[in-house]
Amino acid sequence: MSEKKSEYYTRPPKLGKWESFSTFLWNSETSQFLGRTGSSWAKILLFYAIFYAALIGFFAAMLTVFYQTLDAKKPKWLLDESLIGSNPGLGFRPMPPDSNVESTLIWYKSNDKGNVLYWQEELSRFLELYNKDNNPHPGNIEDCQQGVKPTPGKVCDVKLDNKWQPCLAKDGYNYNSSSGGPCIFLKLNKIYGWHPEFFNNTNLPNNMPNHLQDKIKSLEGTPENKMVWVTCEGENPADIENIGAIQFFPAPGFAGQYFPFQNQDGYISPLVAVYFEKPARGVLINIECKAWALNIHHDRVDRRGSVHFELMVD
Repeated sequence: MSEKKSEYYTRPPKLGKWESFSTFLWNSETSQFLGRTGSSWAKILLFYAIFYAALIGFFAAMLTVFYQTLDAKKPKWLLDESLIGSNPGLGFRPMPPDSNVESTLIWYKSNDKGNVLYWQEELSRFLELYNKDNNPHPGNIEDCQQGVKPTPGKVCDVKLDNKWQPCLAKDGYNYNSSSGGPCIFLKLNKIYGWHPEFFNNTNLPNNMPNHLQDKIKSLEGTPENKMVWVTCEGENPADIENIGAIQFFPAPGFAGQYFPFQNQDGYISPLVAVYFEKPARGVLINIECKAWALNIHHDRVDRRGSVHFELMVD
């Protein structure tokens, strides 16, 4: 009877850290790279290629279906159906520095050129688009008469001409005046498809300032009455006393020919420049400006139909 040979398990040689790592990178005995053979790597790469291709295709199909429901020019939900609603608010320029983003204070020293320069440059940047040469669609802009709508598909120009003095760049927007106050520009927030309803002698609200009521009555039946009117006044008795006289350029409101906004090429929002002739110096003045139309409702808390800012000139 032949003697059966005993077989024992031979423990693999103990490898050092570097030898272990190099073997993991490439094992010449098993032809494995990073623990896998070539066929194993091919299978796993093929699986992930098919998986991600299917995933990309699924999302591409979903986005295609989604974009079929959208219009590049017109929002899906309009006016009261939309989140912004049908009650426009007002905005003002220039804005305070980004470092104080929540502030609404316009504070400067008229004899400090560096301080004044910031506010002038902010306004110049904001007004760049109102130069036809800077508008991407200058051929779509035309001159409009008061109360006369532009050609369908066209938009009305906002001309910053000599009628706006002293609220022009060449006048420094009056920020460097030793006695007068600054010019602050107001704009009505854009709402797609919103039409203003104009006032006449029979529908004037009781809370409208008397001077504006008188102006509307005097313009009854004229194109100049087709206007979203603007008023600015001090919020408190002390502010009313310190604010001084105010002028509006080119008119105390936004002319009706600029409405409705329908995302037309080259459209620029109409502006009103508020010139504070001689505000009290060294005093913080709280100012509220309101837009007036039959379908603009005012809410001081939510700033509906109005805007608040503070002015301080040293």
